[in-house]
Amino acid sequence: MYVLHAFRKQKVFFQTKLNTKNTTVSHWHTLALKTYEDLLTLKNYSPRTIKTYTNWFVLFLRAFPDHKPSTITKQEILSFLLERRNNQSLSATSQNQLINAIKFFFENVLKRPKELYELPRAQKPFHLPTVFAENEVKNILLAVENIKHKSMLCLAYAGGLRVSEITNLRLSDIDSQRMVITLRAAKGKKDRQVMLSETLLAFLREYYKQYTPKQWLFEGTGGKQYSTRSIQKVLERAKQKAGVKKNGAIHALRHSFATHLYEGGTDLLAIKELLGHNSLRTTTIYTHVSTKHISKVQSPLDKLGI
Repeated sequence: MYVLHAFRKQKVFFQTKLNTKNTTVSHWHTLALKTYEDLLTLKNYSPRTIKTYTNWFVLFLRAFPDHKPSTITKQEILSFLLERRNNQSLSATSQNQLINAIKFFFENVLKRPKELYELPRAQKPFHLPTVFAENEVKNILLAVENIKHKSMLCLAYAGGLRVSEITNLRLSDIDSQRMVITLRAAKGKKDRQVMLSETLLAFLREYYKQYTPKQWLFEGTGGKQYSTRSIQKVLERAKQKAGVKKNGAIHALRHSFATHLYEGGTDLLAIKELLGHNSLRTTTIYTHVSTKHISKVQSPLDKLGI
């Protein structure tokens, strides 16, 4: 009886999500959505990816309220994608996510052959990352008096950590004997290690004496993980106090870490491993923001002697 009740409750949840009144079609849509989410979970996709793909798939199903999902044709899919591209201001990333979400259903859930949609993938605009100058980083860190907050920002810069990697750190991940920090199941479900700075270690020891965390390196209310949003706010306040006007969140400290290493002579392959990039091509973006070569070139204006 309990199982039947749970099934009905789950069915109502998916029907509400789909927002359809056609009970026959609703049944097929509900089943498709449930199977879709289950397969994403079984394939070990991250919760964030599951949420993103599911939201796009729901948008897709709502566009075909009178269709059984498996009967939607390739031409109908192309028309749907073209309409979204022309009538909605979707970013290149959103357009590609939508296509990938649809392809996952037909190729993974329905086990159909891989399909190429003759609709050019949207090209992502090329944006250079925000990089703080070394003096700006110093001023930001000096502006933070709370040792817990200072340790968090130092971690982001000292090891090039993502904000989620900072919040996911446990006490056992800090190895002061080997002077390494282990990042477990980071982006792409991959473990990696970065160096443990002597300066950072001193801050962490002082922080530990004051706060005595039990499990997570940085704990929030009730011993739970510290929130990523709270860390972002710490940086915002520190930038304001330090008088740093550049835009850029915690990820800008990661970009600064990589750029400053490159400018200091560190090999790109080493930087790639420290950042946990899959491709060296991703790491080469720091060659575009580095002043390593640009600073050696004299502007022709300076030769005019004005």
